[in-house]
Amino acid sequence: MKFTAKQIAAFIQGEIVGNENAEVYTFAKIEEGTPGALSFMANPKYAEYIYTTQSSIVLVNKDFEAQKEISTTLIKVDNAYESLAKLMMLYESSKPKKQGISSLASISQSAKIGENVYIAPFVVIGDNCEIGDNCMIHDSVSIGDGAKIGDNCILYAHVTIYHDCRIGNNCILHSGSVIGADGFGFAPTAQGYEKIPQTGIVVLEDNVEIGANTCVDRATMGSTIVHAGVKLDNLIQIAHNDEIGSHTVMAAQVGIAGSTKIGEWCMFGGQAGISGHSTIGNRTTVGPQCGTIGSLKEGETVLGSPAMDAKEYIRAAAYLKRLPEMSKTIKQLKKEIEELKSNK
Repeated sequence: MKFTAKQIAAFIQGEIVGNENAEVYTFAKIEEGTPGALSFMANPKYAEYIYTTQSSIVLVNKDFEAQKEISTTLIKVDNAYESLAKLMMLYESSKPKKQGISSLASISQSAKIGENVYIAPFVVIGDNCEIGDNCMIHDSVSIGDGAKIGDNCILYAHVTIYHDCRIGNNCILHSGSVIGADGFGFAPTAQGYEKIPQTGIVVLEDNVEIGANTCVDRATMGSTIVHAGVKLDNLIQIAHNDEIGSHTVMAAQVGIAGSTKIGEWCMFGGQAGISGHSTIGNRTTVGPQCGTIGSLKEGETVLGSPAMDAKEYIRAAAYLKRLPEMSKTIKQLKKEIEELKSNK
C-alpha cells in the first residue's frame, strides 16, 4: 500500500516542504534510506544524513532548518518521533490479520471465547477462562483455569498465563513471558526452607505491554498489579505483591523485589535493581545498573549502586578517575609532613 506526502501530512497535521505527490510504501532509517521509504530525523546527531538520504520522505521537527539543498521531501511536525509512531501504527493496522480457531488448539468447553478471535495451533485454554473480542493468541500459549483476558489483546508464542490472572484490554505479551508464576516465598525452618503458598493473582490493566521472557509473579495474598499503560522490556522480574504505577517504563533486566510500590510515569534504565518493601515516588528516574536501598521521593533522579542523586554521582565519578593521582599526592604530602616533623 502506497501513501503520498499529501496524505501523510494530512494524517499527522504536518507541513510539506517539497513534492506533495512523493510516494512511500515502507520505512527505513535515514542513513539507510531507499526510494519509496519514509524516514525520520529527530536527533540532531543524524542531521548530516538528511542531505544524502535516498528516502522519498523524511519527517522532521518544525524547528529544523536546512543548511544546504535537500533532494528528499520533508514533512515538518511538532514531534517527528511521535508522528512516526502514529504512522507505523497505521501501517501495522492495515496488514491483514489472521482469523479463526485452529482445530489443534485445546479449549475447555467451559471457556468463553469472544468474537473475531484468532487462536493458533497448540494453544491450551483452561476451564472457565474468558477471552475478549479481537484477540490474537499465537501458537503454544498456555492460559490457566479461570484466567480472564480483555479485548484486542495479542499473546505471542509460548506466553504462559497462570490460573485466575487478569489481563486488561489492548495488552501485548511477547514470547516467553510468564504472568502469575509463584512469588519467591519460603519460610526458613530447621530442616530447610518451607514453601509459602502463593494464593494471590496478577492483574494487568489496559494498554500494558510485557517484553519477551519477562516474569510478573503472583501475590502471596491479594494481587500483584501492573497499572494501565506500563511498558516492560525483555527479561524483567516483577516480584510478588509489587504495584507498578501507570505509564511507568522499564528497560531490560530490571529487577523489582517483593512488596514494592512504584509510582506513575517512572523510568528505569537497564539492569536497575529495586529493594523490597520500598516506595518509589511518581516521575522518578532510576539510571542503568542503579541499585536502590529504601524508598525514593517523587521526581528524584538517581544513579549508581547504592543509588545517589544523579548530580552527586556525576561529581563523585569525576573524582573516582583521579583517585590514583590523588593517592600519589597524599603520599607525597604525608612524606613531606614527616620530614618537617623530623627537622624540628
